[in-house]
Amino acid sequence: MRRLTRTLITTALVTAAVAGTAGWASGTEQRAVTGAPVGTERWRAAGLPDPESMSPAGVARFFAGLSPVRQRALALAHPTVVGNLDGAPLELRYAANARSVRGEFGGARVLAHDTRGRGQVALVYGDLARAEHVAVIVPGSDVDAAHTRPLTAMAEALRSATGGRTAVVAWAGYTTPVGVGLDAATGRLAEAGAERLTRFTDGLAAVGAAEPSVFCHSYGSVVCGLAARDLKAKDLVVLGSPGMRAENASALGTSARVWAAKDPTDWIDRVPNVRLADLGHGTDPADPAFGARRVPADDARGHGGYFAAGTSSLRAFAAIAVGDVR
Repeated sequence: MRRLTRTLITTALVTAAVAGTAGWASGTEQRAVTGAPVGTERWRAAGLPDPESMSPAGVARFFAGLSPVRQRALALAHPTVVGNLDGAPLELRYAANARSVRGEFGGARVLAHDTRGRGQVALVYGDLARAEHVAVIVPGSDVDAAHTRPLTAMAEALRSATGGRTAVVAWAGYTTPVGVGLDAATGRLAEAGAERLTRFTDGLAAVGAAEPSVFCHSYGSVVCGLAARDLKAKDLVVLGSPGMRAENASALGTSARVWAAKDPTDWIDRVPNVRLADLGHGTDPADPAFGARRVPADDARGHGGYFAAGTSSLRAFAAIAVGDVR
């Protein structure tokens, strides 16, 4: 009876919190985009290897066995496949995606562009191939190919704060929740996102990019928590997190350093850190008991203010990205 009572209370708390934070009705159920890129059937029909059966390392080996002329021919004939193949040469992906986006994302190079669903995109600021330091930013709700500004602002702020020493990827590479509804309170979209994020970092490793520091905002931290065990990253930094679906940092199963930031005015603090079946995301990573390294954020404001100019959180993020903290 006591366990049933706790369960009912937990369910009521999570439901009330999600409903009260921004409106349960504001959430619209999303279908996760997964699988091979658009154009894969034509690619297969041309006798080319199935993208779904190749790892990013396998993709890298395939392209390494082709002449530059053949590589360019494939990018020209199959831009939506080549532009989204993790493990393909970076310059080839940029060229393939440039054909479809036509300058839509000014100031960044487009490493991925998937038009399915609401659209997904990975935008690169800096020289990803040669940079000594790489950062990847994983966003939360309401970010897609048509709504990247909150994410790109974070990427631009982090790159500037490191003095241009870090190549930053704004990774809108999964189907995010819309609003604060049931999708945001469950792990379904995060599970699909975790697979895509893991493959993305595998792709960075396959082309010789530096091991990244991964910054995960809001629901993006749920994605990162589920991906953590297999994620190729040197740092895992969560900010404004509703939970990572792990009891503590050790349970993430990662060798990356785990960091957490939460400012005192962030509404995420009103969401109970509980989990019942697939509802809720568990322990607050900013709780000292979780075991993450603390990122100072007392002067940040609101849920989206962690990358604001002059904040202690942005300074700390920059130091983490360039390896200036131990």
